[in-house]
Amino acid sequence: MLTFKTSKARENIFSRIRKELSGQSTPMPYPEAEKDNQAIYANKGLAPEEIFAEEFIKLGGKFIFCENEQDLLDNINILYENRGWRQLLCADQRLLKIFQNNKIDILTPADPNVENAEACITGCEMLVARTGSILLSSRQNMGRVAPMYYPVHIVFAYANQVVADIDDSFNALKKKYGSELPSMISLTTGPSRTADIEKTLVVGVHGPGEIFCFLINADL
Repeated sequence: MLTFKTSKARENIFSRIRKELSGQSTPMPYPEAEKDNQAIYANKGLAPEEIFAEEFIKLGGKFIFCENEQDLLDNINILYENRGWRQLLCADQRLLKIFQNNKIDILTPADPNVENAEACITGCEMLVARTGSILLSSRQNMGRVAPMYYPVHIVFAYANQVVADIDDSFNALKKKYGSELPSMISLTTGPSRTADIEKTLVVGVHGPGEIFCFLINADL
């Protein structure tokens, strides 16, 4: 076996380097950066709901403002009739009950075995104003399937579910679920799209080709 000799002077140098490295941590080059918690994006002077609507529409989403829950029912009913859908699924038990109480029978409870529905309605965790994104999680009924599988995804939300930015949405999730966060958290930003094939934009490849958001002017 080969052995390599190390000079005493060289070993002394390495020993001092090891000692210095073990005794001191590398200082943060810009410590003031962690102290600056101010928003880095310009304030548009609009309410979060307005900013969300603006950004969501820019991304190809279809936004509908509802004065109350009755307005929501009427708008969904109009959409259902105008599109001529045969089956509209709903993964949100609360909304299903509201429709049933108003004797409107256009919704079918969402079921993973139902594959041919044209659209599916879900709730959401939050709406993120700055990016026009919808925050979804696996804690919602069929949370992994309902927002992704069907050609049209319809989301309904309440005014107090709109937050300014992404960090605000995660803080709200932590407050809601504590240490038991959902195993899946996703941000949906506009309809599914890809430009992988010859740089041509194609919508609706990996998920819904259309996304509607109905925002109710009330608190959940």
